[in-house]
Amino acid sequence: MKVLHFIFAALHSLIALLFMLAALALIWVAASKGWHVLGSGLDDSATLHIVEALGILASGVVALQIAQTVMEEEVVREAHISGPTRVRRFLSRFMVVLVVAMAIEALVATFKAQEAPEKLIYAAAVIVAVGILMAGWGIFVHLNRSAEELEPEAMQQAKGEDHKVN
Repeated sequence: MKVLHFIFAALHSLIALLFMLAALALIWVAASKGWHVLGSGLDDSATLHIVEALGILASGVVALQIAQTVMEEEVVREAHISGPTRVRRFLSRFMVVLVVAMAIEALVATFKAQEAPEKLIYAAAVIVAVGILMAGWGIFVHLNRSAEELEPEAMQQAKGEDHKVN
């Protein structure tokens, strides 16, 4: 069983490394795009291109955050996401970056809609999706808190493992 556990930890480490490499590539693309926009002068389309670079950068942050979460939860803490506290922590970390990335995508879409108003429906749909995700997340956290109160030992165990990542 220890060999199987080691294999899973190694695979999670590889996945985290791949997410980190993807994040670095996205950060490089965003920086290159931003630098190109600044180098070519700040004309009327500069705002759109800078906001697009922010969207790419946000995707890089999402990938980096996923890499960090996988490493901390699956490799460093050797946690098994089964208790309500673990599920809330894992999903909350993921939801933060997902909601921010989608909100930036909505901002990019809104800027693009200034040039082509028919694209405003897409921007509105993304904004509505962000709102639904946030509402659903809030409901989940509220209901999860009740489950955590039923298992206070799981909360203490999760808190006790925090020293591994500090």
